[in-house]
This record gives sequence, structure tokens and C-alpha cells, in this order.
Amino acid sequence: MQRQSLTLEDVAREAGVSRATVSRVINEVSSVDPAIRETVREAIRRTGYTPNRAARSLVTRRAETIALVVSGAGEEDESARNAFAARVFADPFFGRIVSGVVAFLRTRSMHPVLMFAESGSARDEVMGYLREGRADGALVVSTHAEDPLPPLLAREGLPAVCFARPALPAPISYVDLAHGEGGRMAAQHLLDRGRRRVATVTGPLDLPAGQQRLAGFREAMERAGLPYVPIAEGGFTLDSGAAAMARLLDDHPHLDGVFAANDLMAQGACQVLRERGRRIPEDVAVVGFDDSSVAITCTPPLTTVRQPVEEMARAMARILQEHIEGERTEPTSRIFEPELVVRAST
Repeated sequence: MQRQSLTLEDVAREAGVSRATVSRVINEVSSVDPAIRETVREAIRRTGYTPNRAARSLVTRRAETIALVVSGAGEEDESARNAFAARVFADPFFGRIVSGVVAFLRTRSMHPVLMFAESGSARDEVMGYLREGRADGALVVSTHAEDPLPPLLAREGLPAVCFARPALPAPISYVDLAHGEGGRMAAQHLLDRGRRRVATVTGPLDLPAGQQRLAGFREAMERAGLPYVPIAEGGFTLDSGAAAMARLLDDHPHLDGVFAANDLMAQGACQVLRERGRRIPEDVAVVGFDDSSVAITCTPPLTTVRQPVEEMARAMARILQEHIEGERTEPTSRIFEPELVVRAST
């Protein structure tokens, strides 16, 4: 049987149900029994049937498209906007978010559209796209503390979910990590390794994640009787991590442990430590954060605090689907737990 000739009747016959039941499953009507729904989905997989998206959209009145928005605070210059996009694509963290989102949407006949909102005009374009119904909702990854997009989406009542709690308070759903607990894990691990002259390369301290990771790290050190932890602020990039590490070594040449608030900055820190003749971990133990691909390729491989980014991204997409389908009408949050992954850098 040719795939293009397959009909709802063919799938119904394969599943042993009525055509109407197949239609309800394809259009994700919630009243279908879960066992019957799975039987129909298995029949669709066996036959290779592909629903007519245009016809389905007429029934559901949905675009079956989700806007995956990477948002900033206002890069109006074209060269700055191009640099913004380049930084996003170079960051393994963003790739992990995309992987999790696509894994969730693929099985639900929903498709992501990547959009940037790094400038006022680009943000207006995103808002117009959503108002016109060209996407059913938005998944937002903010890169700047002053990002105005989450409050705008909340104000207009558009379905949206953020990756990480917005720095600007807004009644909008989000997924996030217990960042403070991750910072405490990093500190305790360095303490367990006998390190007492410890410093930290923080993330941007205007972002909740940067603030919370630092607070958790400091609290654990204070509880261990170490009230002072030198810090150098970074920007979640390799170069910023290297620059911060250089500043710390200039001011504190005898430090024996470093916590960097993401893996890219930890990699930059490791590069500077090697250039300054410090052995890792013999002279200086290094802990990162995220457990991205960088943690494996770094020299030496990084001990890091794992953030389950793919799982968080899937949860973000699931919550958005619930908002779109009316199953959830109020903002919600879901907080994930970190995990320490020990490798050769400590």
C-alpha cells in the first residue's frame, strides 16, 4: 500500500477501531481511553500513515507550530545581533534544550520554529507571530536579566513557558533547577577533597541562576568555617571564564580549588591554570556546572554539577502543551534536582 494512499479507514482497520476514534486520537481529543489511544498510535506507526496537517488544523484551529524563542534585552545593531546568534549556536547548553524540545514535539505532530528576540524589532515580530496564531505558543530561553519578553507574554495571556525563572517577575510558567543546592554540592565536594583555599567564577550576578549558585556555594563554605570566598564574575562563556580565572590567580596565587558556575567557564579556567603552570587536580581542583559535552572534552574531564537539561526541556514543552489545550490555566513551575558527576578535574 502506498503511503500517500493511506486513509483514516486504513488505520482504523489496522487498529480494529472506528474511523471516528482514529480521528479523535490524531486530533488529541482527551476523552479517548489511553489504551485505545496507544493502539491507534501503534497502528499509525505500523502503517506509516501521515495526517494531513492542513485538514487537522481546520479541525483543531491550531497552527501545530511552537515558537522556540531565544530572547535578549535589546541588541539593535546588526553586527551585535549576528554575534548574539553565533554565541547561541556555539553554546552546547542551547543544543541540549533543542534536543529535549524536539524529542517531545516530534511524537505529537508539533513542530518548533526557532526565533530570536534579541532586539526590540525582533521582539515585536515574535509577539506579532504569536498574536496572529502562526504558532500555538512559545518556549522562551532568556539570556539577559532585563529581558522584557516574559512579562509581555504574560500580560497578553499568550501560552508560554520559560526555561529558568525570569529575572523580571511575571505570572508565567517555567522550569528550573535547584541552583543553590548545586552550588552546595560543588562546595562540599571541594571540601571533601581537602581544599580550603577555594575561589569561584560566578555566572552573571543579575541572573537568578548566577545568584543562587553563588549563594549555595558560599553557604556551604561558611558552614565549614570558611567565611570568605574570593569571587570573579563571568558571563557563562569560555573567554569570560578564562579572564575571571586570571584575575583570581593574580589576587590569590595560592588557591587550591575553583568552582566555575558553568562548564564553558570551567574550561576557560582550566586553560589559564595550565598556562600558569598549575596542575589539575593536584594543585587546583576544578568543578564546573551543567554536565555538558564540554565537561567530557575538557582537559582533564570536568567534575561538574549535572543539570538535566533535556528532561527540563521536555517538561517545558509538556507544560506548554497543557496550556495550549486548556488543561492548565494558571502559571506553574517545576524545579529539578542537580547531581554531582565526578571526573578527573578533582
